[in-house]
Parts: sequence; structure tokens; C-alpha cells
Amino acid sequence: MPALTPDTIRTLTETLADLTDYLREAPDPAEALALVEPLLDEYNGLPVQFADTLRALARAVQEHPDTPRTPQGNLLITELRTAAWELADQHTLHYVLDELRFLYGSSPTHAAVCSRAAE
Repeated sequence: MPALTPDTIRTLTETLADLTDYLREAPDPAEALALVEPLLDEYNGLPVQFADTLRALARAVQEHPDTPRTPQGNLLITELRTAAWELADQHTLHYVLDELRFLYGSSPTHAAVCSRAAE
């Protein structure tokens, strides 16, 4: 795996910002759902991945030998873990996508989105 840098993470957040801007332009709902679908995957979507990231950060900070062992430090680590649980609870958003697809009577595929992106 290539080394992660703050710039690679910024690129990720810029891509999410681009997606948000695109969705504000009111695209076809089927296309919008297909674009958002990977983000809300119940196993690998953003809520699950970001929750795992926060837990890993909390563990890295807590286990590092230079981390001060103070009540404030413990509270901050607890806040990271609490936020992780709250984010993980959002994993059920994939059901919302299922219902929206049903509402629009569509079943978008990744291939359809990929073919449009290649144009």
C-alpha cells in the first residue's frame, strides 16, 4: 500500500465535496443514487469506514508512549470512541437507498455510472 499523506486524504475530501456539488445540481435520481451507493454500503461505506478510522485513531493515541495520561486525554479518547459508535449506527442508511430505488422503480448499476463517467 502506498504511504498515506495529508494530501491524499485531502483529495478524498475534495472528491466528496465535488459529489456534493454535483448532487446540488439536481441530477437524475437513478444516477445520484448510483453515485452515492458505494458511500453507504452497509459493510464498507463511509459510516463504517470512518467509525473504524476514529477507533483506530483513538487506539493509536491511547497506546502511544508519549501520550500524556491525564483525565483530559482520556476524555478526548472517549469522545473519539463515542463518535465512532454514533457513526457506525448510520450504517443502516443503505436501507434508505434501497427504498429510494424502489420509489423511483430503478435499480442503478455501477456499470451505468462508470460508462457515463468515461464519456
